[in-house]
Amino acid sequence: MQEKIVSFSIKNWADDDKPREKLMQKGRSVLSDAELIAILIGSGNRSESAVELSKRILASVNHNLNELGKLSVNQLKQFNGIGEAKAVSIAAALEVGRRRRGEDAEIICKITSSRDAFELLYPLMGELEHEEFWIVYLNNSNKVIHKSQLSKGGITGTLVDVRLVLKQALELGAVGLILAHNHPSGTIKPSAADKHVTLKLKKAAEALDIKVLDHLILTQHSYLSFADKGIL
Repeated sequence: MQEKIVSFSIKNWADDDKPREKLMQKGRSVLSDAELIAILIGSGNRSESAVELSKRILASVNHNLNELGKLSVNQLKQFNGIGEAKAVSIAAALEVGRRRRGEDAEIICKITSSRDAFELLYPLMGELEHEEFWIVYLNNSNKVIHKSQLSKGGITGTLVDVRLVLKQALELGAVGLILAHNHPSGTIKPSAADKHVTLKLKKAAEALDIKVLDHLILTQHSYLSFADKGIL
């Protein structure tokens, strides 16, 4: 008896199950992450459909698209059914998404909440594997004048030059500052050193009539605001 061969190609699915057709008929927002990735790769392997393969890839990163975006082409190629072309397509699509978020953040010109500050800074430092310290300079309407990286260091910490921060604030005519740094470890709790440098900058800035409005600690998944927590 000849064994029946089952095709896992998307073109053989029912229309309702085809991600491309589903997107065209119902809109992109109804598609799951796995279905969107399935559109990118087009086909699965001998034992999995494109969607099933996509689900397995997502499961390997706990269904976190930010983590998926960090996988290299070679890492993606470790999955059966993902060759170089498919791996490049996934990597490129996720990079486009990251850049789009960065451009959306640039639209924010006025900071009205810690969330605004987070959205502005996350594309710059939220996914880094090393620690960086950034300063956002604001005018008297809380509009962003400038943002800059103050220091870059290892996971253990960064060096913060208070004089450099205040020198740039005076040159820019800034009256408000938002401090921010990331914790690659994922720990959201501020350290004693984080609190110390915040107090040091706050006191030095006050002498020049410049106010430190907040200090954000960013991780890959969330953030902590010193102002929101009442520890500024």
